[in-house]
Amino acid sequence: MTTNPAQRVALVSGGNRGLGLAVATRLAEQGMHVVLGVRDRLAGQEAERALASKGLAVHSHELNVTDPASVARAVADVGAELGRLDVLINNAAVAVDRHQAATAPDFERVRVTLDTNLLGAWRLAAAAVPEMRRNGYGRIVNITSHLGSQSNMGTGNVSYRVSKAGLNALTQILAAELTGTGILVNAASPGRTNTRMAYGETDRTPDEAADTPVWLATLPDDGPTGGLFYEREPLGW
Repeated sequence: MTTNPAQRVALVSGGNRGLGLAVATRLAEQGMHVVLGVRDRLAGQEAERALASKGLAVHSHELNVTDPASVARAVADVGAELGRLDVLINNAAVAVDRHQAATAPDFERVRVTLDTNLLGAWRLAAAAVPEMRRNGYGRIVNITSHLGSQSNMGTGNVSYRVSKAGLNALTQILAAELTGTGILVNAASPGRTNTRMAYGETDRTPDEAADTPVWLATLPDDGPTGGLFYEREPLGW
């Protein structure tokens, strides 16, 4: 694979559809080489072809964030094939417990949700940091949700809420650990976006929701410090 060694490289998990695809498109339009992390190889190739037809530098790579070997392989391949990894968008997530109560949990759904939304993002971040350290630069953006906000905590979607609240805490911890390294870690809540996880309760398109994650992914070195949470409609944390 031939690339410009000075071209920034971004990895977007869940990058073949919805918000992930919108973010990947915008980053590629800004001149980055974007790797679409996908569970379905054929779906990834379809998204890759669609973006490549627009002249954008993209390719897809199989990535299952719940599989440590898959995560390690994807990040290692990006480093080996493209020579660097500058941006990680932790977008892959599931929402499978809309009506679940904390007092009557389906722990299999809890496990699946935490393994994807929290541990999946954690696995990817831990794997990406060594690659970012090589160049003293990195931007990690965790896609969170208003449902994980402490000031907005309530009933329903219990494992999803817990997973995103945990992701918010992880964001702050990683940002603190990486202070002074050139790697910034932030979280963005895109709001009620029209994706398959939204159950029809939406007020913006994926392209509209991509604004904040893309902004965080391209923060200048003298921009805001890491560890902060951003929403289109601030709710407080």
